[in-house]
Amino acid sequence: MNGQAIARSPAGHFAPSFPLQVGENQFTLKYQNQTVTLRVKRLDTGPPTPIGSDAPVNPAFRAGSLTPAVDIARLPDEPICMGAIAPPHASVSVTLGSRTIPLLPQVSTAELPDNAAVLTLQNQPTTGDTAAQFYQGCIIGGQFSFNASPNASPNISPNISPSTSPNISPNTSPSISLNLGYPQFRLALNGQTVAESGQGQIEILAPASLPVVVVTANPGTARTGPSTDYSRMTPLPQGTQAAITGREGDWLRLDYGGWIKATETQVIANAIAPQTLIRSIRASPAGNWTEIAFPLQVPVPISVQQSDRTFTLTLYNTTAQTDIIAFGNDPLIERLDWQQVAPTQVQYTFQMKSSQQWGYKLRYDGTTLILSLKHPPHQQSRRLPLAGMSVLLDPGHGGPEDLGSRGPTGYPEKAVTLIMANLVRDRLIARGATVYLTREGDVDLYPNDRADLINQIEPTIALSLHYNALPDNGDAEHTAGVGTFWYNTQAHSLAAYLHDALVQKLDRPSYGIFWDNLALTRPTVAPAVLLELGFMINPNEFEWITNSQAQEKLADAIADGITEWIGHQAEP
Repeated sequence: MNGQAIARSPAGHFAPSFPLQVGENQFTLKYQNQTVTLRVKRLDTGPPTPIGSDAPVNPAFRAGSLTPAVDIARLPDEPICMGAIAPPHASVSVTLGSRTIPLLPQVSTAELPDNAAVLTLQNQPTTGDTAAQFYQGCIIGGQFSFNASPNASPNISPNISPSTSPNISPNTSPSISLNLGYPQFRLALNGQTVAESGQGQIEILAPASLPVVVVTANPGTARTGPSTDYSRMTPLPQGTQAAITGREGDWLRLDYGGWIKATETQVIANAIAPQTLIRSIRASPAGNWTEIAFPLQVPVPISVQQSDRTFTLTLYNTTAQTDIIAFGNDPLIERLDWQQVAPTQVQYTFQMKSSQQWGYKLRYDGTTLILSLKHPPHQQSRRLPLAGMSVLLDPGHGGPEDLGSRGPTGYPEKAVTLIMANLVRDRLIARGATVYLTREGDVDLYPNDRADLINQIEPTIALSLHYNALPDNGDAEHTAGVGTFWYNTQAHSLAAYLHDALVQKLDRPSYGIFWDNLALTRPTVAPAVLLELGFMINPNEFEWITNSQAQEKLADAIADGITEWIGHQAEP
């Protein structure tokens, strides 16, 4: 390649990695008397060309730089910040309602790489665009006056406008919010002035009459911020009610702090901000689960935190009047403690008998919150150590459109994951387990469909089997090994045990153990782990992956690891 010899595996496979420069890159491949020339053009997908001191100074805002870029709504006591990128040394301001706010030059901040950069050890912050000048200014929403009469000011709207928020009905409640319209940006430089209207309207919500929504998705996806780039929080059970305290585009901020897409909610007409009391609490057995009922006046937002020996449930917008809790001897739970940690926040902490938790479910039955905690499995036979237990195996990918990663020959991940799932299934059945496969042929399933099967079957454990692709900026020839991914705390022990067992028993390299927000690791009804058993693109590892004898040994190691881990954790 371009005059350099390419290293090849014993079977002749190769997968060199070359950096691409922005613009056209040419590669000439030679083998004996054959020559092939490849031209690869790398597009510049970074930010627009920065404004440098030597660039022509035109009095203009950088295209797409005005913020907010979408309609937003905030409470009166919150800052409303507006920003723009413009030439250095300019005078920049914005007019909002009757006020003019100067936008001041800001010191450049560090840029954070994508989350996936940690997979190639390249997640360090980088220096921001020091040549571009970012201007920003803020004002508190309460500095604008509310007027109870819509006719007194054209900026007062008696309801949230359906034109700016299509998912909120104009007949929801008699709320009075202040619509300040679009901010008007102004730039002055070298005697020239440019004006441009912002892209997002700004609205101030009236705290005494906030719109209230009910979660219609099952469950609702709550996040730490108004986009899918933000981290997931505990899912909100269908039926949860909360007041809207902010809006950004089609995302709503609920009163307990989480953000949710408006399409996963529905406005409740004439409702006031939900608040509830809680009194008695009752626990009772329900098959292989313990169900704890929390009777409430209205379904409120919740959050969950697991640790080694505790399970903590927090109810928001809730005040306790609790004197009695009915909780007897339980196979999983030692004791339930509670406290009012904030004026409208009650926390319930379950002290567990074991460091291993086996699954939980949350739902609203009317206005009663039902928390279900799964009992530990019992080993019934030494000869069949997995008797009475179930394992769900998910062969990754499948179907004509989802090949997964591919090896140097084009051999697809979907084929080898199904081979491995069948091999592991046979070994687990021989140990007494009931085994479920998400697919038994070359069919395509969405990740959420596979996760739904886990939730429906409620197995003892769930494993998703995969082979890795090459991360961005990775080195195909020098990236190899077993990677293991978990999300819920109850799955960590299983993930760590299986990872170490495979690495040590098979003398394989370790790619690492990762906490990761993946569809197949998110189910809570069982410890769920995703295994990346090697890199398809690595020429040498690919030969191990596709070797039938190595596949048999790998299946033995996975089945042994499952059996050993369950043996350590299950009730005798």
